Amino acid sequence: MTNPQLDIQASEGLWQWLAEQDISLALTTYQTNRLFFIGRAQEPGRLALHERLFDKPMGLCWLPERDALLMACRYQLWQLTNRLPPGHQHEGGDRLYVPAQSWITGDLNVHDVALDGQGRLLFVNTDFSCLATLDPDFSFRPIWQPPFIKKLVAEDRCHLNGLALQAGEPTWMTACSQTDSPAGWRHQRQEGGVVLHLPSNSIAATGLSMPHSPRWYRDRLWLLNSGSGELGWLDGERFEPVAYSPGFVRGLAFQGDYAIVGLSQLRAASFGGLALEQRLAADGQRAQCGLAIIALDSGTVVHWLRFNSLIEELFDVVSLPGCRQPRALGLQEDDIERLVTFPGHPGLMITKPTVKRPAHGARAPVAGLPRAAARDGPIHYQRVYHLTPDNLRPYDPLTWPRLSPRWANQPPRGELFGLSAAINGEMIGFAIAERWGDGAGPPQVELISLFVLLAQRGRGIAKRLMHELQRELGQPLPWPARHTASSKFA
Repeated sequence: MTNPQLDIQASEGLWQWLAEQDISLALTTYQTNRLFFIGRAQEPGRLALHERLFDKPMGLCWLPERDALLMACRYQLWQLTNRLPPGHQHEGGDRLYVPAQSWITGDLNVHDVALDGQGRLLFVNTDFSCLATLDPDFSFRPIWQPPFIKKLVAEDRCHLNGLALQAGEPTWMTACSQTDSPAGWRHQRQEGGVVLHLPSNSIAATGLSMPHSPRWYRDRLWLLNSGSGELGWLDGERFEPVAYSPGFVRGLAFQGDYAIVGLSQLRAASFGGLALEQRLAADGQRAQCGLAIIALDSGTVVHWLRFNSLIEELFDVVSLPGCRQPRALGLQEDDIERLVTFPGHPGLMITKPTVKRPAHGARAPVAGLPRAAARDGPIHYQRVYHLTPDNLRPYDPLTWPRLSPRWANQPPRGELFGLSAAINGEMIGFAIAERWGDGAGPPQVELISLFVLLAQRGRGIAKRLMHELQRELGQPLPWPARHTASSKFA
């Protein structure tokens, strides 16, 4: 169960429990860009783990009528369909989930995904604070938004994240707050979370801490109160906790009399001050990353799986019934090109390998795989809109002087202008200016932050950022002496 990169531990009886339930598990971890399968090897007691690389996989949903997985990624939605007929195997696996279809939505920070009773693919569009579906003419079509969200903009205003169907209809959602300002939910993490009831367009419960993963099961709405580490259900307007786990709980599935709960470690910047953090400190524990199998009748953790290295955060988990050892085709190997199926032919057919590709030059990037780290390539300069102290928090490591102390003592005087430099979609430089005035004279401007990654300095990036920022402002922007003297901006 150990290799140089990944160290996994599991409770002694987990293999037997999977066998008794006749299931395997699938889970996503956007932190390491992986889709994981957890099944059973032929040898009793030995788990079979299988992983595939995708770009920021998050929401995951199993479609029983298709034996397929829906998965949300950075800018795509994927359907992976099992191509193995009953009784067939591929490399020891009894299921082979093949990337069969994808839809490009753009980077919407999609969280939960589901297929409703009408066959519509639904997804939680977190950046635009709405529930959405596919539209052939647009990136997405919004079908519902919380009553407190007045405008659809890419500002993650309430961190809408979870979706539960009831009788095949989208009925319940979770959000971290009722805020209608850019990243406003970050100030409401302790007890600002809500459960939303879509048919009545109302708020069903309040006072939660970063709730996630609502699921309708056995005539109850179950959910995870992530900020307190609790699994529970909604009794009227009250959250009724059933079990506690030592981690940021996110990702929930059910199997018979059991709940399967995902646990993540705590990110200090995003999760600081939560009740979970205080409880862990009081117990002398650290937050764990893994899975907990919880008995619904007692709230007892009966089995567990723990990631001790590499993986620190999970997002979603699903159960795969009738499956012993699932596998999937990846996007970076020859199998995705050579394994084919068609009506009238039993099982998989392997086509001949390509002897020589007609194209010249390097292979094109594969859509769906995470991009390589930014090192070489053309630099793309782009205006960053709608900046506020709140939504600038994630960019604080790319500011100098650091802006977080500034905002603690001095609110913005006017509009913030941002200009980014990126290679292959990864930011390597960031410039921010502020423009303000009283209308009586020309507006004043000041460069308040300028930063370029150490590995990219000496390429004139700072000067180009200043040039592009001045063009956006439409007026000269003085270059302060403190920036000129610092190697951070060469």
